[in-house]
Amino acid sequence: MSERKVLNKYYPPDFDPAKIPKLKLPKDRQYVVRLMAPFNMRCKTCGEYIYKGKKFNARKETVQNEHYMGLPIFRFYIKCTRCLAEITFKTDPENTDYAMEHGATRNFQAEKLMEEEEKRIQQEREDEELNNPMKVLENRTKDSKMEMEVLENLQELKELNQRQALVDFEGMIDQYRELEKREREREKEEDERETKEMLDRVLVKRLRDSDSDSDREEESSSSQSKKSCADKPTDILTTDKAADVQGASSGGGKRTKVESWEKSVGTLGGRGALSSLVVRKKPTVMDKRPSTEGATASLASQSDSKASTGPKPSVSQNGSSSLSLLGAYSDTDSE
Repeated sequence: MSERKVLNKYYPPDFDPAKIPKLKLPKDRQYVVRLMAPFNMRCKTCGEYIYKGKKFNARKETVQNEHYMGLPIFRFYIKCTRCLAEITFKTDPENTDYAMEHGATRNFQAEKLMEEEEKRIQQEREDEELNNPMKVLENRTKDSKMEMEVLENLQELKELNQRQALVDFEGMIDQYRELEKREREREKEEDERETKEMLDRVLVKRLRDSDSDSDREEESSSSQSKKSCADKPTDILTTDKAADVQGASSGGGKRTKVESWEKSVGTLGGRGALSSLVVRKKPTVMDKRPSTEGATASLASQSDSKASTGPKPSVSQNGSSSLSLLGAYSDTDSE
């Protein structure tokens, strides 16, 4: 079974690579490659910042007549992402880096140059010390002297800071905590005071309401007691009995029996509780009715005798029919 991705080709035994014709390509031929920006740069045309690691489709070519220890140097062409200006840079195998060539400026170039200068000075010093022992001693003396000066300066700075800034951080923290605690206590006392004032106001209001309610209850109870004393439910019975006794005494006779319907209805006296329900017939000019108490008593005795002999009227719930019948009997008797 053959492989899907073939990496090796089949070469027959009679294969001769010298017979393959060579293509005549220019030496400065350019290829399109995909690469990332090797350093931070800024476009000179529009000032756009291009950061390290941004991907570009670049054109690659070999620099003519430039080599470093037999290694070729390559040049790359990219375009600015904002103004599409062309930017070029090339490889730097001597420093294992890339060198900016045209169209932009490299950022942090000063730092790179300073590092390179430090490395150069260090290399020169090592070369001098390699063949000159007196130079080694001088350099060591200078280093020790410089180190002592640095330590003295550092100590002076520390003493100066201690004199000028005697800050007790623990004391500051304790003071802040104490202040915060006092603030919480003050807020708590204010809350308690406000709560107490509110409770006092509510209590006073309740006491006033209770006093007014008690006064009203006392007034209502006194009025009810007065009313009950003035008009008791049993007054209707006593008034009826008193009216019957007066009628009997004025008529000169004594009633032997009181009918049940008379008990429920009551008498026809003007002081009874149901006297307002009695319909009285207005007397005419020709009618002459007795207006004295004796006439009223005799009318009541005659109605009683008539009622005992005649049929008894039916008593309704409100007693209005019985009273109207009584009025009719009294009118017929008087006629």
